Amino acid sequence: MSTQVPVLEVRDVAVHFGGVKAVDGLSLKLLPGRIYGIIGPNGSGKSTLLGALTRLTPLTRGEMYFDDVEYHRVPASEVARRRVARTFQTVRLLPDLTVRDNIQLGADARSGASEERPGFFDRLFGRGRSPAVADAIARTQLQGFEEHYPSEMSYGTQRRVEIARAIAMDPRLLLLDEPTAGMNQKERAEISGLLRSLRSEGLCQLLVEHDVQMMIDTCDYVFAMNYGRLIAEGTPEAVVQNPQVQEAYLGKKWREHA
Repeated sequence: MSTQVPVLEVRDVAVHFGGVKAVDGLSLKLLPGRIYGIIGPNGSGKSTLLGALTRLTPLTRGEMYFDDVEYHRVPASEVARRRVARTFQTVRLLPDLTVRDNIQLGADARSGASEERPGFFDRLFGRGRSPAVADAIARTQLQGFEEHYPSEMSYGTQRRVEIARAIAMDPRLLLLDEPTAGMNQKERAEISGLLRSLRSEGLCQLLVEHDVQMMIDTCDYVFAMNYGRLIAEGTPEAVVQNPQVQEAYLGKKWREHA
């Protein structure tokens, strides 16, 4: 059994919307330097769980601890400063800002310096920029795209910019909601390689994806959800072969393929 302090520990967390139990008594631990995945059918509670982890969705019950410090009462406005970052299902870049300035927003969120963002002339002469921006650009291999606008880049590159913006927040935990949705095979492979490189730097990541092969290729450990509850957990290969998971999520087609 690992003696590492979890980056995040979730204890009996529930999120109910009236009579709908979107998350219902879920517990899990995330350790440093590992990539975790969550799979499950639509409506299984995956995105609701991410909302709870970023404190945007109130808990009905349960406790959460980040680096062994109480986290379930932290307001959403403090999440970035606690070093939790998230990307969303759809691209959320500001179209009128360059790659560099979109990523700067992440650094601003981490420092709480949104009111101190550099103006046009500061950016023009390179003043007011956080060193975290250049670091995030290098780590996501976006060199050469710094002055591009989102409309000038492929969808896969836009996704990398979103990840770079999250990295500029200097997170201990990175939450990724379907980061390869809509990508082709080459783009998915590039994102998988990027996430593995971030893992080698010690970053803990929690990935929600529908692409099972992406999960197998990328994750160290996978949780499977259905109707708001965990139905299996373990290595990706073991979870994929679990009969409950095959029935609830992967379906007959995958069983025949396997």
